Amino acid sequence: MGLSFKQEFINDVKPEIVDLINLHWEEIAVNKNIIKLNPDWHTYYELEDNNKLKIFTARFNGALIGYFIVIISVHLHYKDHLFATNDILYMHPNYRKGFAGIKLIKYAEKCIKEDGISVMTINVKEHKSFGVILERLDYTPTETVYCKALIKEHN
Repeated sequence: MGLSFKQEFINDVKPEIVDLINLHWEEIAVNKNIIKLNPDWHTYYELEDNNKLKIFTARFNGALIGYFIVIISVHLHYKDHLFATNDILYMHPNYRKGFAGIKLIKYAEKCIKEDGISVMTINVKEHKSFGVILERLDYTPTETVYCKALIKEHN
């Protein structure tokens, strides 16, 4: 069976994705001491019901090893175009060597392009950047986002 990629739906992946989301959060989240992981599943389902959420998965021998989730919207500055903005992108550390992550991104690109979407954006964390890989895939860095926690740690 090996490595496979496909577009799936929340109900298909939710039982499996929770463990990966937790691993993902532990690895890359900032401000973990004040902002706890708590996905808004209701909104994810609502976005999916309105065809504004797409979930692309990587599986190895059927087991979920990675995901790339995008939100589809008209950009407020460019109403003639649909944008796919990544929500989360993660590949289990055991599968990062080789091309699994690159293949997942390319698969998502192919599907999104077929859906008539004009632009895809991918965010990366500065402390876990894979921008070099994205640039090899013809992505261009366009903005830098700064973050400041405005609440204090809970005891």
